[in-house]
Amino acid sequence: MNSFGKIFRLSIFGESHGPGVGIIIDGCPAGLPITIADFADDINRRRSGAKGTTPRKETDLPAIMSGVFNNHTTGAPVMIMFGNSNTRSRDYSGLKEIPRPGHADFIAMKKYGGYQDYRGGGHFSGRLTIGLVAAGVIAKKLIAPVIIETHIMEIGGHKNSKVAIEKALEKKDSVGGIIECRAVNMPFGLGEPFFDSVESVLSHMIFSIPAIKGIEFGAGFAAAKMKGSEHNDKLISVNGKTDSNYSGGINGGITNGNDLVFKVAVKPTSSIQMKQRTLNTVTGKMTNLEIDGRHDTCIALRMPPVIEAATAIVLTDLMIQAGLIARVRKKHR
Repeated sequence: MNSFGKIFRLSIFGESHGPGVGIIIDGCPAGLPITIADFADDINRRRSGAKGTTPRKETDLPAIMSGVFNNHTTGAPVMIMFGNSNTRSRDYSGLKEIPRPGHADFIAMKKYGGYQDYRGGGHFSGRLTIGLVAAGVIAKKLIAPVIIETHIMEIGGHKNSKVAIEKALEKKDSVGGIIECRAVNMPFGLGEPFFDSVESVLSHMIFSIPAIKGIEFGAGFAAAKMKGSEHNDKLISVNGKTDSNYSGGINGGITNGNDLVFKVAVKPTSSIQMKQRTLNTVTGKMTNLEIDGRHDTCIALRMPPVIEAATAIVLTDLMIQAGLIARVRKKHR
């Protein structure tokens, strides 16, 4: 439900307009150096403020509630919480009766019988990804020298993201995007055939991120148009290096030592200022909906650090299972 992982295991909690959101990380080895300053870079990359992102601004200062002592992990569960302060819940009062098209409002009401927290999307909100980013900071430290990088390939079908954002803002609409993720210095042998393949586990995590609608590894869907002679990555070294990487660094569900490469598709934000037709669930009649809240025109702009965090979390769990991360503390002499 709200947990992920076998050994490096996460539990996510909170709602968009509740007291706060956060993450509990179990299975983190003792002795890893951690300070509040370590979280700053990735949290700032996820932060709103750029054109096309939500006007809602939170301090996003991580409060480490347990699992860290004297700036090192203790081996106990690490709990990190982020308070919510800049909320305007009144903007969402009408959504109890008139759900947003394309959003989880309606299905949440049906699944939970009207008891769900509808403010700002509640537990379905992208606000909760701040907890994933925090867990990713710890995971990135654990998997070094593996380095994870992302870049935005396109926004709204345009290579020039500024043009796409301007057009969407003019029309009071939203746009999606495509993001590529690459992990370098990858070890051999992570993952298992079939159900615990790297693609399976990583896709599970990636699709837990709100707004993700697609993922492809290596050549992805383009492989369907290629011949085997084109798609086959030819070995050129006894260390497993290949002359191409159409497989995305995975063979048989297992990492092959080449870069792990995949792309994700991020859908347009459901909450738009353009007038939309939708159902009033009380009257049973169609009505106009105009949304007042503060929302991202393009959520993909803030997604790269979340994708990196999700990838680092998966690789950490797989590397611990493979015995590549046993303990990080110095032995007492």
